[in-house]
Amino acid sequence: MIVITLLINFNQQLHYRQMNTLLLSIILIPIIEIYLFIKIGGQIGAFNTISLILITAVVGIIYARYEGLNTLRSGFLQLIKNEVPAYEILSGAAIAFSALLLIIPGFATDILGFLIIFPLTRKLIFGNLSNKFKKEETKKKNFIEGEFEDMDDDDDRKI
Repeated sequence: MIVITLLINFNQQLHYRQMNTLLLSIILIPIIEIYLFIKIGGQIGAFNTISLILITAVVGIIYARYEGLNTLRSGFLQLIKNEVPAYEILSGAAIAFSALLLIIPGFATDILGFLIIFPLTRKLIFGNLSNKFKKEETKKKNFIEGEFEDMDDDDDRKI
């Protein structure tokens, strides 16, 4: 009974930590964005700031579409080679997340979105995860697939 109570308390503490991180990010991200709006808007003007935000959103969405199609094409090539497209799956999810970040108005989210959407930085971030998945997959292929037939010593089959 005590063990069950301890496990329930541990699960609740873990849940509270996750909720605290989520709540903190929901509060901090808009504060950082507002601060950057004020600072950059004071330097280049309000109209230029709004134009810059709209331009980064449009360019980001166009580039996300381009990278998404390249990732889809690469994933199909991996499937044709009979390989698991682990990096392509992670990359596609990252591109979708970066497109969301680029649509959200703000400079900090745009910088993070552009970092994730470029293939070089995406490879640096997600390359290790896909390599781990591919190594686990190659360990599982320690068998030879084939068919066999059990032959008895019948006189009919002897030549």
